[in-house]
Amino acid sequence: MSLTFAPAESKDAIALHLVPSEAVAPWMEGLPEAASGWCSRLGFSGAPGQAMLAPDGNGGVIAAAGYGSEEQRKRSRFPLAAAAATLPEGTYRLETDLEPDAANEAALSWLLAGYRFDRYKSGAAQKAKLVAPAGVDAARIEAIASGEALTRDLINTPASDMGPDELEDAARALASEFGADIDVTVGDTLLEKNFPLIHAVGRASPRAPRLIDMRWGQDGPAITLVGKGVCFDTGGLNLKPGASMGLMKKDMGGAAHVLGLARTIMALGLRIRLRVLVPAAENSVSGNAFRPGDVLTARNGKTIEINNTDAEGRLVLADALAYAGEETPDRVISMATLTGAARVAVGPDIAPFFTDDEDLAAALSSAARRMADPVWRLPFHEPYEAMIEPAIADLDNAPKGGFAGAITAALFLRRFAAPVSSYTHFDIYAWNANGAPGRPVGALQQGARAILGAIEDSLS
Repeated sequence: MSLTFAPAESKDAIALHLVPSEAVAPWMEGLPEAASGWCSRLGFSGAPGQAMLAPDGNGGVIAAAGYGSEEQRKRSRFPLAAAAATLPEGTYRLETDLEPDAANEAALSWLLAGYRFDRYKSGAAQKAKLVAPAGVDAARIEAIASGEALTRDLINTPASDMGPDELEDAARALASEFGADIDVTVGDTLLEKNFPLIHAVGRASPRAPRLIDMRWGQDGPAITLVGKGVCFDTGGLNLKPGASMGLMKKDMGGAAHVLGLARTIMALGLRIRLRVLVPAAENSVSGNAFRPGDVLTARNGKTIEINNTDAEGRLVLADALAYAGEETPDRVISMATLTGAARVAVGPDIAPFFTDDEDLAAALSSAARRMADPVWRLPFHEPYEAMIEPAIADLDNAPKGGFAGAITAALFLRRFAAPVSSYTHFDIYAWNANGAPGRPVGALQQGARAILGAIEDSLS
């Protein structure tokens, strides 16, 4: 699938006007009589995503897309994506002047409307093409869309075809495309190289656990992305009920996010030293599965009492974060589908993040608004540290009580990110249960555009 714009020199591109609800009447007054009458008779109201073609009176057509009011746009992102999905085949050129951020969002929304997950079932491709709006960096928007498409494809693929080995294949293909270096530690070699938690979580599966380590770039700040790659989570011996297991193919969503973000970063050629770490495993049930009550020792020597084998994501991340910190990069960012508590706190559409880096927190919030990628900062609340300290080990992987689950999980991970001075953790959902413009039912990328924007801002 190619999420790209039509060539800028496209001839006979149809003029496309974005019309806010409150501007419909004056816009119609400025149209040729034939077009104005047509739009009026067909009830064009400027509602978000509404689209129509009208005759211009000279043998051609004018295209219009409802842009909604400012209040409507606050409640529904990507209105142009809805229009892109319904406009007939043709090439369109945006005639409406937009502020730079709005133009970028409109351009991206058009491309994302063309996303299809068609590995198992063919579907009609989007036929309407857009010339990149004036002032929009077409290559940048295409790189962002391509990175999101990779993230969605990886998450949408069922675990039967997306285990640790296939996730490694995807990382190797990405490394090959952009000339990155990659090293993978597999199976019992994890024990030899001191990644005991990744091994413990994945040892019950016939598909061997592994740590994927990709590096790219020679100059600039060192930024390490760590993504949870649990390719399917049964819950282990603390077996999930069937209803909770149904979406667990997306439990490698953190890995999919960092790989998709890495794709965008490399395509844009950002001047950073990028490292991507993906602990990939399948949390299965067999005679050698790790057990509730076990005490495991992590790479950095901390001991962890296992009170629930379904809290396995923080375990595989612990080894990877400890490994990342050994090089003391400038920043470490982890992404994971980690806790249901995060969904309770902010719902499925917002990506909460934790950081002690005040400058990065401000940059993420600013970039999120600019790039239509909602995030929200939650605290590393230190009085809760006692909740993750059990009686017989350094840490508890699943503290009892049911309160502040997203915060205690983030505090747990922070214990392993030292001595990095800037550590940020995203607790994402990575799934859209209700179709929306540019965001069909299925995998969803969250937080990656905000991270990209913050990185770009730091380099400018």
